[in-house]
Amino acid sequence: MEIKPNRLVYLGYGKYWRSDQIVGLVPIEDERGPGRRTHVHVATLSQPIVASRSEDAIRREMAAATDEEFQVGELRAAVADLLEDLSALSPVLKRMLLNEGSLDVRRWEDRLRALAGPAEGRPGQEDLFGSTG
Repeated sequence: MEIKPNRLVYLGYGKYWRSDQIVGLVPIEDERGPGRRTHVHVATLSQPIVASRSEDAIRREMAAATDEEFQVGELRAAVADLLEDLSALSPVLKRMLLNEGSLDVRRWEDRLRALAGPAEGRPGQEDLFGSTG
């Protein structure tokens, strides 16, 4: 992966950092609350910055080769974040949104999953149905 220098990388919480100063990304696994996704280690600080974005989203932004790829990466990250948040809603809240506001969360989850494409580790069509030959 080649880091594109001097690119501002959005870390969340209104924080941006230069891509060539980021030296490490560590996902937060324990006591992860809302918006706490990644510790970002930078060359000029002794303590990591807590970012509200995933390490994959930050890494993609650091290495994006063109502005178009950068924008596509941001859109993918936004879709993934939205899908994660929608999936975390309780079934009761999903029913309330559907009945009271005509917002079908399950339909949006399906649509966003289809747009995001198959995730690594998730079985593809071939794995689900096997070969027919």
